[in-house]
Amino acid sequence: MLFEVKNLTLGYEKENIINNISFSVEEKDFIVIVGKNGAGKSTLIKGILGLIKPKSGEIIFNESFNKKLIGYMPQETKVSQNFPASVKEIVLSGRINKMGIRPFYNSKDKEKCEEVLKILNIYDIKDKSFFELSGGQRQKTLLARSLCATDKLLILDEPSNNLDNTSREEFYLLLMKLNKELGITIMMISHDSDIDKLLGNKLLRITDNSYEFITNDEEE
Repeated sequence: MLFEVKNLTLGYEKENIINNISFSVEEKDFIVIVGKNGAGKSTLIKGILGLIKPKSGEIIFNESFNKKLIGYMPQETKVSQNFPASVKEIVLSGRINKMGIRPFYNSKDKEKCEEVLKILNIYDIKDKSFFELSGGQRQKTLLARSLCATDKLLILDEPSNNLDNTSREEFYLLLMKLNKELGITIMMISHDSDIDKLLGNKLLRITDNSYEFITNDEEE
């Protein structure tokens, strides 16, 4: 088990958004999180990342897992389309949390970056500026940056937003490859109404007052 969410309540000031939710995340899980806008999907992710504190309950991480090394791809990235960095520079920035007090990237950081660029099939555009990329290429670049930060757990907040159908399908295939072939655990928020039929071995559906945590027996 990577971590357990136990009787967790999250919210802001006097308002509770997530109420008394419990589930566990095992290694190699692919958990898709669905629910209408405002149900608390992003709030849950912020709680897992430690960006907000629980009002009650707890999130218990495996002692062998460093929660600071989660690969996180937010719904809205701070990378501007006009940011002058190259694809390689953006992907390499995913190693920052592993650097500690080191002022420069070392050979291991650079090797990991090269590996990830090849896995996601964007090595040939590594020297392009971010603003030159298509929507699908930008998402792959941001996914690569997240992947550069972790060997264990990726958390993605609606990563297929603003992608056309072809790019979305290609992106989902990449996620399946990371999960099935590389054993990366994935938690992904999605707005696609039929996403639970497309990928993932577990589904977390959050509503205003309750939740369902469902295991897809066919994937087990």
